[in-house]
Amino acid sequence: MKLRLMTLVCLLTLLGYATAQNDSNADDSNDGKIVVNVMFGNTGSPEIQQEIADAFMQENPDIHIELLEGPEQTDELLALYLQFFETESDEIDVMQLDVIWPGIIGQFMIDMNEYGATEITDQHIPSLINNNTVDGKLVAVPWFTDVGLLYYRTDLLEKYGYDAPPATWDELEDMAKTIQEGEQQDNPDFWGYVWQADAYEGLTVNALELIASHGGGHIVEEDGSVSINNPGALAALERALGWLDVISLPGVLGFNEEASRNFWQAGNAAFMRNWPYAYSLSNDEESLIAGKVGITTIPTTGDAAESGVLGGWGLGVSKFSAHPEAAAKVALYYTSAETQKIRSIKESYTPTITSLYEDPDVLEANTFYDTLQVALENPVARPAAPTAPHYFDVSRLFYSAIYDVLQGTLSPEDALATLEIDITDLLQESGE
Repeated sequence: MKLRLMTLVCLLTLLGYATAQNDSNADDSNDGKIVVNVMFGNTGSPEIQQEIADAFMQENPDIHIELLEGPEQTDELLALYLQFFETESDEIDVMQLDVIWPGIIGQFMIDMNEYGATEITDQHIPSLINNNTVDGKLVAVPWFTDVGLLYYRTDLLEKYGYDAPPATWDELEDMAKTIQEGEQQDNPDFWGYVWQADAYEGLTVNALELIASHGGGHIVEEDGSVSINNPGALAALERALGWLDVISLPGVLGFNEEASRNFWQAGNAAFMRNWPYAYSLSNDEESLIAGKVGITTIPTTGDAAESGVLGGWGLGVSKFSAHPEAAAKVALYYTSAETQKIRSIKESYTPTITSLYEDPDVLEANTFYDTLQVALENPVARPAAPTAPHYFDVSRLFYSAIYDVLQGTLSPEDALATLEIDITDLLQESGE
């Protein structure tokens, strides 16, 4: 039922976008200019996106950029893109691609190498260029990279006598309980730990981080073996289930990244799992916790070296675009060193251009980059490559089962056993 509802929402959204675009761009022009439609999801301030668009249009007066806001949830954005591809629509020119999507939608994207990307690829982190290359075709230019991080309240750790943030899950649970008990005396809405537990790709990320940190593998391993049904994964799910209504509010089952951040930023949590973008927002002058924010790596059990899940996005151009050359020019501008520096300083988005990690302005604005680099040394990889082009289906099976566990409608043991069977069947039926 949830999947059918998501599909219906995406179809209705598609119709809304198509209608709006047909009404506003019927002649595909804006005072004779080439119109390039760019659709972003929940990846940055619309105001800053517009500032960058305005700067581009000032330099390129023959091109008009139209910014469109896509769905906030990652999997809903992918579903919407797939609907555009199915109808071979030219309504969206520039699209953002999650690091796990190249194998899924790369066939629908142009080769950015044919539109000038070869001149700048050596500026980016090599692994991201490799990740975005499908059958020799660069389907997206890296825009920013990501890794899961643990946020903590520096003032509250000091208040309750802790000298350092938690390195293990046991330590996090002990600290969260102690701080929560104390803070709830004055703030009944206060909880120890918030994370992303709604039924979407974010839950796949959070659950996989927890499982990998317990030595439970990556759902499907590099050799294609389905590994999810194991003691480490079971211990991880039992731990997460034990957080609910103890250190995590029950409402976390409806939290995505922004819901978590808003709750945290209102001063209602001691710890939060999120991406680097939340750092600048947490320290914004209007934030209730500005100047009280610390960042560390995702906890482990002490035995596992892996920490946060690797994330990030690139920008590519639909092969159905009526103006691929102009669209590629826009995508290359948005992923350039100049604009990556702006987004890093103003929004804490992690650059993919290596020289920016030595830029004094970038380092001054992001004092946590030393921690970030540690987290990026051994990140947790989602099984996008060994399950391609079916990662989206594997992830949906995974987060749906985990959500059922958290809701209490399925035991952890049954969830893992069912996942092992369902994922194996899916990959075998698809010829993997």
